[in-house]
Amino acid sequence: MRAIVVRESGSAIEEVGEEFLDGDGGIVVDVRFSDLNYKDAMALTGRPGVVRKHPLIAGIDLVGTVAESDDTRFAPGSWIMLNGAGLSETEHGGYATRARIKGDHAVALPEGLSPEQAAALGTAGYTAALAVLRILSENVMPDDGPVLVTGATGGVGSIATQLLANAGYVVYATTGRADQLGDYLRSIGADEVIDRATLAEAGRPLQKATYAAVVDSVGGVTLANAIAQTNRGGVVAACGLAGSHDLPTTVMPFILRGVTLAGIDSVWANLDDRADAWRILARGLDLDKLDAMTQHVDLDGLHAAAEEMMSGQRHGRTLVTI
Repeated sequence: MRAIVVRESGSAIEEVGEEFLDGDGGIVVDVRFSDLNYKDAMALTGRPGVVRKHPLIAGIDLVGTVAESDDTRFAPGSWIMLNGAGLSETEHGGYATRARIKGDHAVALPEGLSPEQAAALGTAGYTAALAVLRILSENVMPDDGPVLVTGATGGVGSIATQLLANAGYVVYATTGRADQLGDYLRSIGADEVIDRATLAEAGRPLQKATYAAVVDSVGGVTLANAIAQTNRGGVVAACGLAGSHDLPTTVMPFILRGVTLAGIDSVWANLDDRADAWRILARGLDLDKLDAMTQHVDLDGLHAAAEEMMSGQRHGRTLVTI
């Protein structure tokens, strides 16, 4: 089998035997597709914080057909997908022609999505859906005010922007390349495009209340400013740390405006939450737009694509054909 293996010395495409797939997973998958997320790019380019043991096959997502199964939900030949759940962290991931997985967090291919579309969405898409579902669960409605999406040209941000816009929300989207990517963001549903620099400097703990909700994948000062600009009773869904894992804020927005800071855990979300997220992805996206924002690579092109992502030169979604 062919796989991208991360070792302490770096990552590379290798030919390995099936015995390399250690572990007690009872489902063997012929992997057809994966995708490229920020965490994948970090792992492929040697950044710390993702891969926790070596050697390990990279790729936090996989979509494929079942070859063998000890789970009655998945018959041989059926399509299956797994996002997160330790892939490329402590378990072998999806950048391989074959995988051995546990079924605890695996789901069947969602109705209404092709295998390619489900893979292109991957963890980023379903994380965005979890964030939107959390906003809805707090009863934040479109009439309550605009929603801020930070890092909007990234995977999570792009899908969140589409889902929110299609649900009737006014979306303010941030990017560091408004002159280059403003038209792209407007084409997927953004009403206003904001230069991310306006949120990059430390500000007051309470600022002008502007947003009914926030989807943040950046963290750090950007997240602190977003919290400070959230309306009374608003919700901030924090689902990433592309900028920083720090949070330089105070309790003032939470106790004086009743702002809710909601953490989104896409790695270990339970099956019910995963099913809900994929349901709204299948129903709430313009799939033609998804296809238009999806770039294609194979295993041989992944390292170059990862470098582009880390340097901010790749936006939208990247489908990986295994």
